[in-house]
Order: sequence, then structure tokens, then C-alpha cells
Amino acid sequence: MHIETRGRGPALGLIHGWAMHSGLFGPLVDRLAERYTLHLVDLPGHGHSRDSDASLDPAPLATELVARIPDAAWLGWSLGGLVSMRAALDHPERVRALVLIASSPRFVHGADWPHGVGPNLFGDFGNALAQDFRGTLDGFLALEALGSNSAQEELRKLRLQAFERGEPSPAALQQGLQLLDQQDLRAELPALRVPSLWISGRRDRLVPPAAMAAAAALSPAGRSIEIASAGHAPFLGAPDEVAGAIDDFLQASANGATA
Repeated sequence: MHIETRGRGPALGLIHGWAMHSGLFGPLVDRLAERYTLHLVDLPGHGHSRDSDASLDPAPLATELVARIPDAAWLGWSLGGLVSMRAALDHPERVRALVLIASSPRFVHGADWPHGVGPNLFGDFGNALAQDFRGTLDGFLALEALGSNSAQEELRKLRLQAFERGEPSPAALQQGLQLLDQQDLRAELPALRVPSLWISGRRDRLVPPAAMAAAAALSPAGRSIEIASAGHAPFLGAPDEVAGAIDDFLQASANGATA
């Protein structure tokens, strides 16, 4: 698994979302590298790790990451949040704090979870990938940007960078969709032993703010914030606000405060 390290200061690992790579975190790198040592992860089958056929199963990935970067706060965006949550749940002694951006413990809504996408969305994307690989990925990028005040600019950035490190592995994409469809960590969140910050975009069409607020309420030292003008990738549309919230939270966590 490829990990690039930038900056100086306390360690912060960043894990990207489905079909993406860590290069998308550029706006956060620009704003946080003076205060934190940033470890930018490319998940198996994605980015600089695109030739890896390792599983995307969050549990072994989390174990590998905390072994390689044992004293870090972890930030996960979308699919990457499932790995970050797993790291904090399974290895609290090696994880200092947890930041989730547009990442829910359950991405699909149900009778007892009215937050998230319909139960067929990820399956439909999986079926469409086999018919039109590039077109399906472009449709997902458009869904990620939808709702943001700067949707067209965000979509331009996503399209520009999505294949900058080569196309992601089709097998990894299918596995990632299955994880998004099936994972449910809600029952484990009350046992979370590290402080957590849940950042949502008010106009996110994939992970609604209510999901993030509900997840924070399940977490003993969790709190949620909403970025008013943002969609699914708030660090692209509102990077100053997102970076500031992350910095404030990590500084408070380091000082023993969570509010």
C-alpha cells in the first residue's frame, strides 16, 4: 500500500474515497502540512497502489496502517472513513483521534436508519461498471459534486484528478461498492474510545448531514459540524473551513478537550 508523507508535526493519516486517490486531498495538504505530518494513503487498487490486489476489507487494512503509522490521528473521506473507523475501534491505543468527512457508519438507508442512499444504488453502479467503465465513474463524480455551491468547479477538479495516477482496478471498485452497500458499524460506535469529529456537507446527496449527526451522537466523544455550501467533498469546495475545523479539533484533542 503506497503512503506518501508530507509536512511536519503530529501525525495525521488521510484515507480517500471510492475510485479516488490521496491526491484529492491537495487542498488540505496545502493548509495543514505546516502543522501536521500528513500520511497520504492510496488504498489497494487505487492511485499509486492500483497494481495491488490486496483486499479492501477495512479490518486488515486498518491493522496494516496503524502498524506502519502507530501514533496518528486518522481522517477518512467517504469509503476511507470505514477504514478509519475500523482503526479507531480495533486499535484505540494507536489512534489519537478520528475525523470523518462525508462518511457514515452505514451508507444505505433502512427501516431503522433513515439516512443515506437507496438500497439499489451501489449495486446499480456495480452493474453499470461492466457496461461503461469510464461513463459510470464520471456519473459517480457528478453525484459527488452535486449540491455544492461550486459544483461545476468541484466536478472539473474531480475529473481532472480522478485518473491522474491511472485508472483504479475494476476488481477494487466492485469490492468497494460491496463495502459501501453492506457495512454497518453503528452498533460498535458506542464503544469508540477516541474523540471523533464528523464533517458533513449540507448539500451532500450521498451521505446526508443527518447521518453524520446521528453517528456523532452514537460516539461517546463525538461531535458533528455541517459545511453549509458543500456537497460530498467539502474539502474541495470549502477547504479553509474544513482545514480550520480539523485543526481546531486536533488541537483540542491533544489538550484533552473534545468540545
